[in-house]
Amino acid sequence: MAYTLKNWTLNKVGVIGSGQIGPDIALYFAKTLAPHGVSVVVVDVSAEALKSGQARTEKKIAKGVESGAFKPDEAERMKAALSWTSDYAALKGARLVVEAATENKDIKRKIVAQLESIVEPDCIIASNSSHMEPEVIFEQAKAPEHGLVVHYFFPAERNIIVEVVPGAKTHDVVTNWVMDFYENIGKAPVQVKSRYGYAVDPVFEGIFQAAALLVEKGLGSVKQVDVIAQKALGLGIGPFTAMNLTGGNPITAVGLDQYTGKIHKWFRTPDLLKKQLELKQPWPTAGRDEKVEYTPEQARQIGDAMTGAFFGLCGEIVDAGLCGVGDLEMAVSTALVVRGPFGWMNEIGPANALKLVQAYARDNPGFPVPRCIEAQAKAGKPFEIAMVFRRDVDGVAVIKIRRPAVLNALNLEVFRQLRAHCEAVEADPKLKGAVITGFGTKAFVSGADIDMLAALKNAAEGEANSRQFHATLDYIEDMKKPVVCAYNGLAFGGGNELAMACHARIAAKGLKILAGQPEVNLGIIPGAGGTQRLPRWIGFDEALKLMRTAKPIDGATGLKLGLISEEVEGDLVARAVALVNEYASGKRELRRINREPLKNLPAAAPALDIGHLSRKIDQILCDVVIRGCALPLREGLKLESRAFGACVDTKDMHIGMENFLKNGAKSKATFVHA
Repeated sequence: MAYTLKNWTLNKVGVIGSGQIGPDIALYFAKTLAPHGVSVVVVDVSAEALKSGQARTEKKIAKGVESGAFKPDEAERMKAALSWTSDYAALKGARLVVEAATENKDIKRKIVAQLESIVEPDCIIASNSSHMEPEVIFEQAKAPEHGLVVHYFFPAERNIIVEVVPGAKTHDVVTNWVMDFYENIGKAPVQVKSRYGYAVDPVFEGIFQAAALLVEKGLGSVKQVDVIAQKALGLGIGPFTAMNLTGGNPITAVGLDQYTGKIHKWFRTPDLLKKQLELKQPWPTAGRDEKVEYTPEQARQIGDAMTGAFFGLCGEIVDAGLCGVGDLEMAVSTALVVRGPFGWMNEIGPANALKLVQAYARDNPGFPVPRCIEAQAKAGKPFEIAMVFRRDVDGVAVIKIRRPAVLNALNLEVFRQLRAHCEAVEADPKLKGAVITGFGTKAFVSGADIDMLAALKNAAEGEANSRQFHATLDYIEDMKKPVVCAYNGLAFGGGNELAMACHARIAAKGLKILAGQPEVNLGIIPGAGGTQRLPRWIGFDEALKLMRTAKPIDGATGLKLGLISEEVEGDLVARAVALVNEYASGKRELRRINREPLKNLPAAAPALDIGHLSRKIDQILCDVVIRGCALPLREGLKLESRAFGACVDTKDMHIGMENFLKNGAKSKATFVHA
């Protein structure tokens, strides 16, 4: 057994360093690669570090078994895949090694040289650094084209963000493979241009510096600023608490001083941090359940200052061209557990955001006002936050929906971006068609954004929401160029409805859950075409049963029913691209959906035990499916929109939504059938 991705096979991966982060990187590799038979070798020159790292890792695995995250046999497989050694020769045969040693260029260069004397010349060597440029780390490497930085975030086994930073000499094929690799093992990689600190740490450490400077100015104590900053920015934990948990004081002090010359002059190590380093003590933050008192004026001053600094720090990253707005929004909000900066600026208006940044810059010499925020404020337009991305492969546009925090759930902005990409594809004579897929391996699209649906107040809003979805999906269905859906994971609700608007569908082989229309669990019906397209793709009886029971189907069943045309083992997107080319060239016939009324429809739905589900919603569903399928497709879709709106006026819709938001998807709502 082995793990293969794009003709690159891993039998063994290595991790150098058994200190703070190396064991966590190794743990994640074991979790995701051990099922493929890949061994994970952890190397450290310190026997004590190896012993400590192994003990900590095995403790985490044991806790995973206790919590139900791992089954006992999975845990044993993970432990069996891991080995801990001081012998670098154990890495022979590895084709990917992550160096996670201390942040010292001489040590890192020495490790790279030692690795290059052992591993094959084409082995990818990735340095887990938080600051150093890849050009510095791999300056003396024999094969710098195979080296790059991968920056994990605390805790490395759970935080999904990984910054991927290629150097000037890194081959594109290496960078692209590493990006695909991390996506395929469940991380959310973000490619960042090389600069000291990359994209996220200047924001993280800048937030800390801003907090420390406020304490120095006497606006609040460490406890007060920590708590106010946490609330103001929506942080998971305050900036001083974060330093305590990560042990980040020493490396932050080094980073901030380097930023002074490499980014801008506001950055510096605050005197407060220097004193704390001398004391060698944690920051005096609030204890568990401790109530920290502060005045409303403190909350306003500190909150505004932290917000202005946060917006300015993020805007500078975009100005520097390190990554795009969409990438930074995802990376910062997820890695640092903080409010998404650009979405937040859009909420309050770029002009108001600019005022906060300008006020902070006036009070803090050397702090620049980002050009990107000035431009958006001047234009009076919100930031474009990309959630749908396109890359062209062999004359085919591969369109990918990326919202990993919500499993690629759909909202109106995603539909808008999807429509814009599809219009560009249709208008480009160089493109033969499109592939639509989702980010990662868990979900194609998990459904429509529940918060969006729960906010609907009446039938008119519900009908309008459904029609907006239809506008994009109808456009995709009408495209002259072939569009193939590649189910990279499960597709629920609106996700499956998006797939059914495509002209053909394929799926990764072996999906235990391929697709489902679970809307009735929420007290609604499918509102993005499901009531009309599903019967036309898989047959009336099966479609109605699936929608009434909300039960999902697996890949094999999807193939049998005709929802997908094939299951793909290997590179799913590559196969989808090939299919688009076959359809476009006429080598394969494209079977588009039947838009005519369906025949032999029953007068009423058959009796069916729907358990706890709403009989009121079931009545609406059965009525719209039967009456709609008796009409031409587009007329049936109009009927669906009206019926979806009718659901919003029921008590059961609001019961279902409230239950989901409070108790989660597995909880059964107590419907009143009204």
